[in-house]
Amino acid sequence: MCGRFVVANVGSELVGVLRVDVEGDDLPAPSFNIAPTDPAAVVLDSTKTEPPTRRLARARWGLVPGWAKDPAIGARAFNARAEELEDKPLFRTALHKRRAVIPASGYYEWQKSDQGKVPHYIHPADDGPLLFAGLYEWWKDPSKSDDDPARWMLSFTILTRDAVGSLRSIHDRTPLFVDPDHADAWLDPTTENVRDVLDAAIDAAPAVGETLDARVVSPAVGNVRNNRPDLIDPVQA
Repeated sequence: MCGRFVVANVGSELVGVLRVDVEGDDLPAPSFNIAPTDPAAVVLDSTKTEPPTRRLARARWGLVPGWAKDPAIGARAFNARAEELEDKPLFRTALHKRRAVIPASGYYEWQKSDQGKVPHYIHPADDGPLLFAGLYEWWKDPSKSDDDPARWMLSFTILTRDAVGSLRSIHDRTPLFVDPDHADAWLDPTTENVRDVLDAAIDAAPAVGETLDARVVSPAVGNVRNNRPDLIDPVQA
């Protein structure tokens, strides 16, 4: 699973990797302890233009479908198992029409041990961006008027898959990593071969995982109120 992640850089430092056309003017600030319901930046290809416009936009972590009565459902939908997407009404439509990439610096995972759960920070060895496959939705707040710009909320979920290789010793699930070479296919909202695109992403993810480093970090990361750069510093296990 992925229940916390880090975005140490935002905006233009991510544009070069995914060739973003438009950056939102309200992108979240860097954060070292993003938790479900927090805002984060996501990349999506908007179908409102032809060809689609690639946007870097602010979104809330936790998928809220358009049919939801309120956004509370998103607190339980921050992750989605990649192998079960087509069987879940909550995610099925977004899989076919609204796929996203979530850029990150790394993520946290807790390893079970005799001394309790030990937090690890998992990140690219070269400190470049790490890309997660995700889905997004737009939800209209019925309590707000049509002329209120805040009436629409963008939300997302991070996909996960079975862990393989060295990462499995930390946790049995990982985010579904996206190789930059596969990002265009994943984001393309016009594709008709969604199953093929999903299978290709699942198959390519382990190779990305093998390029990641992991280090033990402070238990302070377990408190969502803690959000500072030293959370990712190594500590003695």
